[in-house]
Amino acid sequence: MKSRMDQFIGPSFEEVTSIAENLLSRTKHRPKIGIVADQGWEGLEMKFRMPIFFLTMRSYIPSQYSAWAHGKLVFGNLEGKPVVLMRGRLHCYEGYPMWKTTIPIRVMKALGVTTILLTNAAGGINPDFKVGDLMIIRDHIDMPGLTGECVLRGANDERFGPRFLATVDTYDPELRASCKQAFQDLGLSNLMREGTYVMIGGPTFETVAESRLLKAFGGDSVGMSTVAEAIVARHMGMKVFGLSLITDMCCLSYDTANHTTHEEVLAIGQKRAKDLKAIVLRLLKNMSLE
Repeated sequence: MKSRMDQFIGPSFEEVTSIAENLLSRTKHRPKIGIVADQGWEGLEMKFRMPIFFLTMRSYIPSQYSAWAHGKLVFGNLEGKPVVLMRGRLHCYEGYPMWKTTIPIRVMKALGVTTILLTNAAGGINPDFKVGDLMIIRDHIDMPGLTGECVLRGANDERFGPRFLATVDTYDPELRASCKQAFQDLGLSNLMREGTYVMIGGPTFETVAESRLLKAFGGDSVGMSTVAEAIVARHMGMKVFGLSLITDMCCLSYDTANHTTHEEVLAIGQKRAKDLKAIVLRLLKNMSLE
């Protein structure tokens, strides 16, 4: 009997290719940039020139998305760049295995995407941050991965990428520098932060002790997504950029305990929607295609 590590976990290379070919047969667009849109992106697809909508990979992605997810791909052009945007994402806390949450990333690569922009809503750990800040992700801590749930576990298919992946500089330095310039050009430097994003499993928000632990580890923000997507993107040779909207501050003191709610997270996303769109559009405008 094969061991768990001898078994391939996830869709095969042929299956991913088939999904991508099916999508490409239904649109004239050939995207080079992928965007995973989280909080604050309502209406962004309206900026596309002649957008086309598809439900996301029906064969593998169930329709039960989280509260704010729309579960569709949008193909079109933004700032003159061919883009595919995914509205909503799957999370492991919804019961899906880690590999399934990243199928859209593998499909984007098969579509021809070479650069991916990942956005998320996150809790602020760094006490210098405030609600409404936007953090450029410089590095990450993969808590599920460190505890045996790395998205790349199982047998490896070299057609996707290498068995052992180096994750230093996962988040492209040039894209990070370009985004910093975008903040400056838009007069939004007061909102800009840069730091380390920690991925936890969820769906519970952090206890005081957990927040203190993540801070001691070097985390600046924390959330329940993004890292697995970034790892899979790098596994396939894509450039990666990440941006977190700080929607709440993690509680580091028992004397000032606050109880974060999902409704508060959504509200901050809506408040910062205009700024999020402006920054990403400027980033796309300044981006050169390979």
